[in-house]
Amino acid sequence: MPLEQGRHYLAIPGPSVIPDRVLQAMHRPAPNIYGSELVELTESLVRDLRSIGRTKYDLAIYIANGHGAWEAAIANTHSRGDRVLVLATGHFGFGWAEIARRIGVECHIVDFGRSSDIDVARLDAELAADRERAFRSVLMVHTDTSTGVRNDVAAVRMALDRADHPAILMVDCIASLACDRFEMDAWGVDLMVAGSQKGLMTPPGVAFVYFGPRADRARDRADCVTAYWDWRPRANPVEFYQYFGGTAPTHHLFGLRTALDMIIDEGLENVWVRHERLARAIWAAFDVWGADGPMALNIDRPEKRSCAVTSARVGKPDGKRLRGWLTETLGVTLGIGLGMAEPDDPEGQGFFRIGHMGHVNAHMVLGLLGAIEAGLVALGIPHGRDALAASARICAEGQGR
Repeated sequence: MPLEQGRHYLAIPGPSVIPDRVLQAMHRPAPNIYGSELVELTESLVRDLRSIGRTKYDLAIYIANGHGAWEAAIANTHSRGDRVLVLATGHFGFGWAEIARRIGVECHIVDFGRSSDIDVARLDAELAADRERAFRSVLMVHTDTSTGVRNDVAAVRMALDRADHPAILMVDCIASLACDRFEMDAWGVDLMVAGSQKGLMTPPGVAFVYFGPRADRARDRADCVTAYWDWRPRANPVEFYQYFGGTAPTHHLFGLRTALDMIIDEGLENVWVRHERLARAIWAAFDVWGADGPMALNIDRPEKRSCAVTSARVGKPDGKRLRGWLTETLGVTLGIGLGMAEPDDPEGQGFFRIGHMGHVNAHMVLGLLGAIEAGLVALGIPHGRDALAASARICAEGQGR
């Protein structure tokens, strides 16, 4: 008999679990879009979003998903025919490059594979080879949601500085903001994109582009920008509607306000610590399972892994079998092996992903791991024993008497 009745656990890497407080904040009548309530609310959101992005610079808000943030970032900083360097460590680096290509920007992609972070030595060589300084920007993803890798943003900035290269550094933090440590100003990031639906714990539909002075100067010559995507009236509006290029996404704003309040109440540093501890608990279980079976994490080195999403390999077709069994029997949905196709597994059936971002705690993670182990047992997939005990020990660190 299936046991999926009750609250379903959507353990995919975004949209993340939406807190009840956020849902309740959104469950209200529509406000007057010309009243002072929304003006004050939006001003408070901009202030606190800056704080979470660790920047003193500007940001623009768009009614869009992450793809919209990508396009806004490219459109405001580039002209057709410009050349950019894309550092790809998974599906989403290629996705950002495709958006740029379709606008008319030429992309030079350096593919670091699906199980590795950015190799700074290769980056140094690419920058040195660009003797004419043709690259207008360098695009990278902080946490790639497909592979689970976390890239060293500060190291990329240092490579640009060593080369004395003028390219602006553009970073996708859609999966990492408010999950993995990110320091926009301290790390020398010129532009950062994010979305509402992951660490910010709000439904999809609102995107953010943070930009510093070097990125804004690029806006002066950009011929790709159009009226809707132009960030200048959004970042410094004369009239309220300019924040959003039209009608405000009212109920998203109410939800986002509550989500930011939750992050502020916990403390951003504590949020980062919580994500790191829960990620280590998940990795500990996989280490035990993989000691006597095919289970393996996609990123070998723990310091290279995201604290927001984990990508794992169990082999074709068991990744797909496990995902299906968990959804149909226990009411838990894992993420698909997005972008993880292999020659003998063109649909990526041997992979699955776990989202552990935003509104997650120890009992949710331990319950999720227990469900996965039940699936391994039910499907006869070989695995090591005592994985949950290893995870529980990490969750209990420093919590005893």
